[in-house]
This record gives sequence, structure tokens and C-alpha cells, in this order.
Amino acid sequence: MGIAVEQKTEWDIDVIDVDRYLDRIGHARPEQPSTAALKSLHAAHVRAIPFENVDVVLGRHRGIALPVVFDKLVGRKRGGYCYEHATLFAAVLERLGYRVRRSYARVQPDHPGPNTHMLLVVEAEGAQHLVDVGFGAEIMHPMPLVHGAEVDQAGWLHRVVREDDLWTLQKRVDGGWERLHSTDTRAARPIDYEVFHHYTSTHPRSPFTGRLVVMRLAEGVSRKLIGRQLLVEHADGRVEQRPVGVDELDEVLRGLDVELDEEESALLRQFHAAG
Repeated sequence: MGIAVEQKTEWDIDVIDVDRYLDRIGHARPEQPSTAALKSLHAAHVRAIPFENVDVVLGRHRGIALPVVFDKLVGRKRGGYCYEHATLFAAVLERLGYRVRRSYARVQPDHPGPNTHMLLVVEAEGAQHLVDVGFGAEIMHPMPLVHGAEVDQAGWLHRVVREDDLWTLQKRVDGGWERLHSTDTRAARPIDYEVFHHYTSTHPRSPFTGRLVVMRLAEGVSRKLIGRQLLVEHADGRVEQRPVGVDELDEVLRGLDVELDEEESALLRQFHAAG
């Protein structure tokens, strides 16, 4: 079954400049909405735009309306978390001719976490794909929405499996498969993400309100700044971890492609020192 065409006015997709976005990720405009172009766009987005929650920890987040997201991720060349990445990518894909369904998932489904992660189901050349540009340092390429489909994600093997009425994304680890998130792929509305974002950006139990989270994924290496710890994981199994002091925070963030202005840097150093 194909993806129904959503009400594009509801998502305000005409407010974005697709060419400016493509320049931001260093990608030419595709000639047609093909599977190959979807894969290429997905990887280019993940490489270019960092996952980060700076505005959340500083209490300065301006919301997830598409014009705000476009200004932040494209205009100011900042990063964001799942709602920002997926909202922007969905609009671009629709403008390029893809059929897109915006949905949500429960991260770490083996634990009682909230059902708040934003992801996309995208149709290309008659096939559906799980598209997840906003899942931190985890997913580089779309996943075919086919039971048992496996994809090498920058050196780490992932698969999707059908479990009753859910599609579950899994990662190959020593001893088996780790369940990352599960979704029934039902379509969401803008108000759903507003509610999810409110919880994720304000609730004291949210993983994003009390600590800095910055993630980058490249071929064979995953880099994560979680709180005061910088974790570098290699696809060959090597792991490096070290603390990050206040005096080196700006440099580490620049190395993770997060560029802040002087005021943001000062406030973040205060937050980091007090954490």
C-alpha cells in the first residue's frame, strides 16, 4: 500500500528554500525522486547537520515550526534534535516529489520510555523506506521497510523486523540484536510533535533537558558528547572516552560541527561547569 498524500498546507512546506538547503548539505538537486537520490540525500544530511540539544539545555528553544527550524539548521547552520531534523527533511523530500508520512517511535522499546521520537516513512519507486535523519549518531542510510532487511549504517549492521503491528529497528551487537526503537508508522499531525517536543524539551526526566547531547556519525566512527564525556566509537570495536572540561568545550563543539555565538558559548560554559 502506498503512502497517502498529506495536506501539504498543514506542514507549511512552501516556506523553505530547497536550493539553500541543498547547498547546506552539499548536494545537487536530484533530477527525480528516486531511491538512489533518497539514499544520497539522507547520507548528505546526516554528514552535514549535527544532532545537538544546545537550545534545550539553555532553555532558549524557539520551537519546531518549519520556518524556525529552517532558519536554525540552514540559515544559522546549527544542528538540532529529531523534530528539527525530520521536519526539515520531510519538507525537502516533499518539495522534491517524494511521498512522505511523518510518524513517531518509542526509543528503547524494552524500557518504559515515551513514544516521542520523530521519524519518516518515505515512498520511492513504489517501495517504502524508514527514514531517520534525526536519530543521533546511528542511522546514515534509509532502511527498506521490509521484514528482515539489513543495512550497513556507516560500519554498524542494522535491520528492521516486523513484530505484530510494529516495525522495530535493531542494531547488531555482541550476542545478538539490540532493539533501538519501534513504530506502527501511523501518520502524526503537527500538534502531536508539539506535545512530544514540549515533554522532551522541558520535562526533568527527558534525556535532553539536564545534559548536553551532541552526536556525529561518519563512516566507521561515531562521536558523542554526552554531558561531560566525549565518547568515540569505531566500527572495528575500539572505544575511546574522556572527560571534557569547561576550558575546552568550545573547541570540542567546533570539532563536532556545532558553531555557537559568544552569548551561547558563555551560557553553555556556565551550564557545563554547573553540571
